[in-house]
This record gives sequence, structure tokens and C-alpha cells, in this order.
Amino acid sequence: MALIWGSFLFLAIAGCAYLDSIRERFYVFEPTFLHALSKDAVSTHGNATDLIINHIISNLSETYSTTDGSTPQIALQTQTSPEHWVLNNAGGAMGAMLIIHASVTEYLIIFGTPLGTEGHTGRHTADDYFHILVGEQWAFSAGAVEKEVYGPGSVHLLPRGSVKQYKMHEGCFALEYARGWIPPMLPFGLADILFSTLDFPTFYHTARITGRETIRNLLIGKF
Repeated sequence: MALIWGSFLFLAIAGCAYLDSIRERFYVFEPTFLHALSKDAVSTHGNATDLIINHIISNLSETYSTTDGSTPQIALQTQTSPEHWVLNNAGGAMGAMLIIHASVTEYLIIFGTPLGTEGHTGRHTADDYFHILVGEQWAFSAGAVEKEVYGPGSVHLLPRGSVKQYKMHEGCFALEYARGWIPPMLPFGLADILFSTLDFPTFYHTARITGRETIRNLLIGKF
């Protein structure tokens, strides 16, 4: 019996290692494109958060839609009305997020708060690109004696496996893009609800939207 379980464990580890070695072939979004899009939205609309968000989503929809009847590369959620936003508590920080895309290897959201917040970034299985759209974010790594400062149009990259303290000042909103293995990140995003806020309606809506968008993408072959 021990030999059987050991074989299963070996195959599981080998399978995960293989998938990790080819993960880049599953990506659709390009960080350089998202950074350029964020900078263009900021330069066009200044501090008008709503207009910046609409600019980004309109451009994404145009870029990744198809007009010849073929299956799109990726499924996007492009509605921005209040019912499509959910509150998010993670690592002690709180804000609201709009999920634009969710799949096994990528997610793209708008995250922010008009009130300001700070907390722990989490240590994740994906690279996280935080494109500041409005306001300012500060970050700090253990051992540093100076803070990192990110303003509109800049991008804060948190490589997978890294961790920092971060602070978003009043009125800060960002386009957040993660590429890597997304499912292992979900407990971090939901644990505060289970063990602190007990906001189960928010848990339900977060899980519902994430699950729906992930399934939409799997159905068109986006892993």
C-alpha cells in the first residue's frame, strides 16, 4: 500500500512540475501591453477613475474580441455597474474589486478603495503586476529601510514567492494582473471572510464570479 501511495505522490509531483515548466504557453495577456494600456488610460483621463476603468475595459474588449465568428482566445467580464463589484478582505487589507478575467493561469481585476488600506501582499504562486491608475501605493520588503513608491502609470511587480507589506493611500485604484497558478491564491483571498469578517454573501459572490469566469474560459480552451 505504501508503494502505491508513493507512486501516486511521485506521479502527482512530476505532473505538477511538468505543467509548471510549460505554464507560459497558457498565457494570453502580455504585461507590456497592459502597462502601456494603463499609462494610456491615465494620460487620457487623469484622475477620473470611472473613465480610466471604462477606457481599459473598452480597449481590452476590442483587442481580444473576434469579428469573424471564430472562438475568442479569452473570455472577459466587461460590465462595470455596482452589482459586478465585490468587497475583498485579504492579508488585513480591504477594498473592492471588479473581476475582468479569471482562469487557471491568469486573472485581471480592478482593485482599490477611496478610503485607503494596507496589509500583507501574500506569498503567491503567480507573478503579480499592480498597475497604479489613480492615487499612490507604498511597499516595503523585510530588511529595506526605505519604502517603494508607486504612482499613476507605474507598475509594482511582485514576483511569485515574494512577500511585502503594502499600503494604498486614499483614492488609490489599480489594474492588477496575475500570471501563474491562480487556484492556490484563492485561500488567501477568502480566508479573512472565514476567520474574521464572516461576510458570507461576499464569499458567495466572489466564488460565484470567479468560478463562472474560470468555467467560461475553460469552455473555450483557455487554461
